[in-house]
Amino acid sequence: MQVLQFIDRAVGRAIGRDKKVTVPAGLRLPPLLSGGLPIIGHASEFVTGAIQLLFRAHREHGEIAGLNVFHRRMVAVFGPDAQEAVFRAPDTVLSPAEAYKIMTPVFGKGIVYDAPPDKQAEQFKMLLPALKDKRMRTYGEAVVQETEESVRAWGDSGTLDFVEFCRVLTNFTSSRCLLGREFREGMNDEFASVYHDLEMGVTPLAYLNAHLPIPSFIRRDRARVRLVEMITRITEARRREKRTGEDFLQTLMDARYSDGRNLTEDEITGLLLAGMFAGHHTSSVTTAWTMIELLRSPAMLQRAIAEVDRVFAAGRAVNHAALRELTFLENVVKETLRLHPPLFMLVRVAQQDFVFKEWLIPKGTWILISPTVSHRIPEIFPHPETFDPDRFAPPREEDKRDFAYIAFGGGRHKCLGNAFAILQIKAILALLLGQYEFELAGDPIDSDFHGLVVGPKVPCRLRYDRRAHPSVTIAGATALAKLADELGVATHSETEPGKGVCPVAHAAPEKAAPAPAPVTAQTPQRLTVMLDKDLCQGHAVCVGEAPEVFCIGDDGKVALRSPEPTPEQLPLVRTAAKFCPTRAIRLSDAT
Repeated sequence: MQVLQFIDRAVGRAIGRDKKVTVPAGLRLPPLLSGGLPIIGHASEFVTGAIQLLFRAHREHGEIAGLNVFHRRMVAVFGPDAQEAVFRAPDTVLSPAEAYKIMTPVFGKGIVYDAPPDKQAEQFKMLLPALKDKRMRTYGEAVVQETEESVRAWGDSGTLDFVEFCRVLTNFTSSRCLLGREFREGMNDEFASVYHDLEMGVTPLAYLNAHLPIPSFIRRDRARVRLVEMITRITEARRREKRTGEDFLQTLMDARYSDGRNLTEDEITGLLLAGMFAGHHTSSVTTAWTMIELLRSPAMLQRAIAEVDRVFAAGRAVNHAALRELTFLENVVKETLRLHPPLFMLVRVAQQDFVFKEWLIPKGTWILISPTVSHRIPEIFPHPETFDPDRFAPPREEDKRDFAYIAFGGGRHKCLGNAFAILQIKAILALLLGQYEFELAGDPIDSDFHGLVVGPKVPCRLRYDRRAHPSVTIAGATALAKLADELGVATHSETEPGKGVCPVAHAAPEKAAPAPAPVTAQTPQRLTVMLDKDLCQGHAVCVGEAPEVFCIGDDGKVALRSPEPTPEQLPLVRTAAKFCPTRAIRLSDAT
């Protein structure tokens, strides 16, 4: 034991863990979680059962708890106040990049979180066009068509592993939207296998060392090499044959850094993977979980089916406007995400001492946030273990409290694809519920915490029977192809950066302040529009909804085109605020 303690102290000194922390008067260090062993601390629990460790931390200490994992000091925080403090902190104070370098073996060296800040910013600008509202909406056609193709061979009845079905389906939709039609049409089972190996290489163990010679990491590295080969084949063919595609792959092939350099094949692959990881995880596991939760709640299932039947009566097209009318189904998806957030742990690393309330979090500390744990705090979400979609409907609206509902993270780094993920899931479920009846086949239902993305354990089989009178028809669904024409209103609204037409409220230099000052405008009815520039990611949903009021400035974020919205514009402004993916728009009616 003395030898172990000596080694532990030596390791601590080497990495600075045991350096004495000076705690200013009035502050204290977070309370340390019980348990832990010499040298490894809580590492065994962290690697083998991180989610149980986080639940235990919350039970013991509530809002904040300290733990040690080998040489790393960690602090877990829970609840809206702590989550807002962390998500609002500038990257110079709490950095996601330091933590998410675990993705370097997947995305590649010098890509996204492994890149210097200036290069990372350029790469995110290249990534954003694929995830902006206007482009996202056009992906709906691919979602519907791929779902139709996937169920075409089902027949009138049968049994299938629904988790596997969702995984393959969203692989198809993601590859078609991002990699292009020729990749999807020439794709075989190899891509699904390669991508699966990449996903399985992202585990809590990677936070400790992402390059250990273990089987899952070896398969991950081989998979990435193979994926570069597959994508390079397409880019070379396009250049050789002088063909172009209407997809994100082509966007990256045409992209240039500020110095004029194009992206290498390795960089193109890495950014494509970043885009796929942003959308595929949520869509796949949440579609599966949503169907499972509905089948376990017969009354909720009947309400969802009735809504689908009502909205798509008489062969109505499965388009963006119709999907927005599925308000109960959207609340079902949100409640599923509350109970089963795809990422059970989000991480920041303190670049300098950070203070939350009376707690000092020293520089170098890893800060852990768990949507899974925080979504089960009964003071925030009453009866948290109950599947209750109505908790998101008026008048309850339990997600209205800032930073309480964090299924997609929060702040400036909130998942870019969150709005599209919900739209995609609703489209898939509308098609399936409108055409088939389902029931669970009796497999045990449980969560698989093997990786960082938490889906249902397999197998999870469902029995299905074709409905005698489907409410969603193939003809009606195919009409989604007209969706792009419906979006013309958004085409003229995005002013080119630097033209001087759109007024821009530039963000102030990053500070550790909890929130930026709002930009306001008043209508004759004294309606105040507030833009939280810190939360805005430039999705431009508001630009599509109210182009006479909102525009994109040369900083890539939303600005107010009209300082005084007219009475006629107020409904559009309210819709823009309602559907803003990051809730960066707030409205206040003054009396």
